Amino acid sequence: MKLVTVEQMRALEAAAVAAGTSEAELMEAAGVAVAQETWINMGAVEGRTAIVLVGPGSNGGDGLVAAVSLREWGAESAVYLVGDRPADDPLLQRVVDAEIEVLSIADDPGCEQLIQAMRGAQGIVDALLGTGLNRPIDGPIKEVLDRLADARADRTLRPHLVAIDVPSGVNPDTGAADPAVVRADTTVALGFAKIGLFAMPARAIAGTIAPVEIGLRADAEEGLPYEEIRMRDLQPLMPFRSDDAHKGTFGTAVVAAGSKFYPGAARLASESALRAGAGLVVLAAPESIQPLFAGMSPEITHHPLPGSGGADGDSAAELLGALEGREALLIGPGLTNTPATVEFVRGVLEGLDDVEGLRAAVIDADALNALAEIPDWHEGLALPRVLTPHPGEMARLLGTSVDEVQSDRLSHATQYAQRTGSIVVLKGAGTIVAHPDGRARLSEFASAVLATAGTGDVLAGFIVSLIAQGMDPYDAAATGVYLHTECGRQLESAVGPATAIAQDLLRALPDTRKALDG
Repeated sequence: MKLVTVEQMRALEAAAVAAGTSEAELMEAAGVAVAQETWINMGAVEGRTAIVLVGPGSNGGDGLVAAVSLREWGAESAVYLVGDRPADDPLLQRVVDAEIEVLSIADDPGCEQLIQAMRGAQGIVDALLGTGLNRPIDGPIKEVLDRLADARADRTLRPHLVAIDVPSGVNPDTGAADPAVVRADTTVALGFAKIGLFAMPARAIAGTIAPVEIGLRADAEEGLPYEEIRMRDLQPLMPFRSDDAHKGTFGTAVVAAGSKFYPGAARLASESALRAGAGLVVLAAPESIQPLFAGMSPEITHHPLPGSGGADGDSAAELLGALEGREALLIGPGLTNTPATVEFVRGVLEGLDDVEGLRAAVIDADALNALAEIPDWHEGLALPRVLTPHPGEMARLLGTSVDEVQSDRLSHATQYAQRTGSIVVLKGAGTIVAHPDGRARLSEFASAVLATAGTGDVLAGFIVSLIAQGMDPYDAAATGVYLHTECGRQLESAVGPATAIAQDLLRALPDTRKALDG
């Protein structure tokens, strides 16, 4: 499913009009689609009541069309006007001709009529603002949203709330939300879902996202750079596992990780890479901490690195030698954030392009913190690489704050990817996989089940494993994110978000990987 910015959507609508589809036809299709989603979620429509909250713009026009359609299908629809509509508005005239009750906030001090109408409603359509938000919400629209919030909080009512394009008060490009916004049960995405719906807090506000056709050109998807991460799109990309294969067929992943403080990170990353399907996994960790891996999976082999408690500058040459003939490298989990780690990472980066057969490197955790100390780290580096920062690491790479990163996650991820020629996996609620050419894939998953130590190490292990198996690094990153979130979804359903730990993801992986392999 493609995702769009507001600017991109406007361009698509303009292209449709230029190709012969009128704006009225686009609005008609949009309104009917909204009515259909409302109809589905209200259950049997006949005799049921739907209230359509209508704002002054085109979003309100979509709502008026929806009200007429619902009446034609047997619903007792009513319209509540918030803001001025033109006196000669043909859509409003259609509502009047259909004998639909029209209420207005201008004639309803205190919104008493609205409150009464919502008490008997099974469905409410939010057609107030849509993508037209350009300032803080106040005045009559805020008053109506406050009354709507009260109705939604009343457990004896709970009418199904359908928002058009985005819930009123949500920024469609960034996912930021005005304090007055009301959580929807369903958001009907006209044409394509807006990218802001895949960022927090909008993802938690939008409910189920339902994209609908509105009459755009048949080639509207061509050239759109953003898309949702979905199983159906990833299945054709999965590496084929032939019956006559051997371990070399599925590549070797080298995991440079661990220190005396964080041996668990190295174990999680290595075992994740192994379980995700790599033919062989080699853990390159400091020799001094090898006893800490005594209970590790016996299938993992080891290449000890020099260093007392952690990797250092002397370890880089040893690791580069261990990479010869290997397909993928993961560097970073549990290394510790020290000057010695910076020298280790610097030395490895300087030699990566000379390693025969290496397809790509995944750079995670403390190796990312090292990059923040090496501003020109990407200059002259040709090997494809995948960076997997969480918001704090992304902020350090950019030299900014976590709040700034979170305020527009997609822009920061795509810009850093383009500037450094890297694939960037910006972790968190609504993980983003950004390509240097401007493309990006977005995950809709947001859950506290992955907010626990070690889950990032598991994700990095998944990605390096898929690269070792021959996947393109961008596809491997997106697929790793999918596997990671689907395992999280399984755990959330099975045990809830509070008690799952990173190791549990590996227990959920076999079924998830099997489904993805088809």
